[in-house]
Amino acid sequence: MSDGTPETTTGKSFDPEAFGQNLARALESSGRALSAYLAPGVNGQVKDSPSELTDVIKTFSSVADYWLSDQQRTTDLQMRIGKAYLDLWGSSMRRLTGETSEPVIAPNPRDKRFQDPEWKSNQFFDFMMQAYLLTVQWASDLVRSAEGLDPHTRKKAEFYVQQICNAIAPSNFVLTNPEVLRQTFASNAENLARGMKMLAEDIEAGGGTLKIRQSAANLEVGRDLALTPGKVVFQNDVMQLIQYTPTTETVLRTPLLIVPPWINKFYILDLKPEKSYIKWCVDQGVTVFVISWVNPDKKLGSKSFEDYMTEGPLAAMDAIEKATGEMKVHTMGYCVGGTLLAATLAWLAEKRRQRVTSATFLAAQVDFTHAGDLLIFVDEDQISSLERDMQRAGVLEGSKMAMAFNMLRSNDLIWPYVVSNYLKGKEPSTFDLLHWNSDATRMPAANHSYYLRNCYLENRLSSGTMVLDNTLLDLSKVKVPVYNLATREDHIAPAESVLYGSQFFGGPVRYVLAGSGHIAGVVNPPASGKYQYWTNDNIHDVTVADWLKTAQEHKGSWWPDWRQWLETIDSERVSARPAGTGALEAIEDAPGSYVRVRA
Repeated sequence: MSDGTPETTTGKSFDPEAFGQNLARALESSGRALSAYLAPGVNGQVKDSPSELTDVIKTFSSVADYWLSDQQRTTDLQMRIGKAYLDLWGSSMRRLTGETSEPVIAPNPRDKRFQDPEWKSNQFFDFMMQAYLLTVQWASDLVRSAEGLDPHTRKKAEFYVQQICNAIAPSNFVLTNPEVLRQTFASNAENLARGMKMLAEDIEAGGGTLKIRQSAANLEVGRDLALTPGKVVFQNDVMQLIQYTPTTETVLRTPLLIVPPWINKFYILDLKPEKSYIKWCVDQGVTVFVISWVNPDKKLGSKSFEDYMTEGPLAAMDAIEKATGEMKVHTMGYCVGGTLLAATLAWLAEKRRQRVTSATFLAAQVDFTHAGDLLIFVDEDQISSLERDMQRAGVLEGSKMAMAFNMLRSNDLIWPYVVSNYLKGKEPSTFDLLHWNSDATRMPAANHSYYLRNCYLENRLSSGTMVLDNTLLDLSKVKVPVYNLATREDHIAPAESVLYGSQFFGGPVRYVLAGSGHIAGVVNPPASGKYQYWTNDNIHDVTVADWLKTAQEHKGSWWPDWRQWLETIDSERVSARPAGTGALEAIEDAPGSYVRVRA
């Protein structure tokens, strides 16, 4: 017999006292989170300028000017959203009276935010969801239909509208998310107490900025990740050079130098052993050297793009020659590391220095005409504002760049974690890729400013107007064979951009298109049997869509294709070279100390 105490959906009795205590704990942690957010200003630290908000307002003003400049246009706009809401109200009323009524609008079946059955079965949540979707549809139409906007302003407006729409989704709030609401009553609000505690911890960890945890904090570089054995054999202010221990009796004579992006850490190519591209290369009989970039502080703020070239790839080539006796290397550059590598190759060509046998680019751009979503953040006003902020700090904080990347896919990389962590109170699971994604690095002000202006804003590398070390760079003078890998769903280095950039090199180029995106398309070990890749020798005056029509599809990873391509260029083998036993002695074990410095 029931004693009159209500029960939760799990059968557990609702306990008002426990509920109240947990809410009190949640409020206490919320106060702690607010204090952590305000702490930098209270302690006299310089807060960021409101440049982002200024740009949002300026962009939306351009859209508003169009709609408000004509009374009839404004009236039509109001009637459009009003009719949509009236249709929804009518549909809801019919359903309330027991009639069958088709929804006015439905979410995309792949939209994970509205997977819970109550979004459809419960009339309140169904109404909230449809009202939200109609508002999103209307707001998106506002931007698409605004005539006279220049392409860049329109792209920014679409992006900002999407960010706002993603943020105000009913799934992001306790009272309008059926799953969270059920869990709140089922656990007597323990979920909120845990979640607000995590929120406070994450704002404190970010020094006043929310640093969303995407993976459990139980992974450690050198213990769980970056495990391929090797030695640091050279270092300077900018990088450590790692030589990996061979696992085969003989190796290709020409060593491989990998230039990773300095925006993130190199161990994306050396995650767990079964995913490690570096380990796979070593097991394939390649002598592998990898640059591990420093995580710079204010003292290194004046390090320039030119410094990263001379103290990065060029210094590494000199060190490799001392370690192996080989003057020439195979080279590989990932993302912005590939852009730096391309500039280095052009510099070497202009200086007539024969240091490179081949070049491989992984999701890297040398032309930025089709540079994708990151162009949203690039114009004179935004760069100038960012330069002022960087001038004060000496560096761009890694968290800011990480947030920019996360915002490009906020419904995958931000809001699911906000809901799961802070509303459901769940600790994220252990995930090596997301641990790496959150392990951001700072960037020197001088380097980042040069990169943004010369590549994204002015597109100087492909046009032949980029200058490094008083040398005009011309990619057409780069005659070495190039393996140019793009990934089909890449939003950072779009496949179209990589394909278009292939035409600027002066030697033979093998353009390969891999399945998936910027990370998963590159880090795709053959043993996993995932995705596919396409090849086609025609790379001139063709779009990716047309290129694919005559391309050959291959199942699985592109890694073996690349290894076979490398063999065709230089197949000579020599005895394996132990790491750190030659002219360059070992400084410390891989993965070294630079990679362990957290931002």
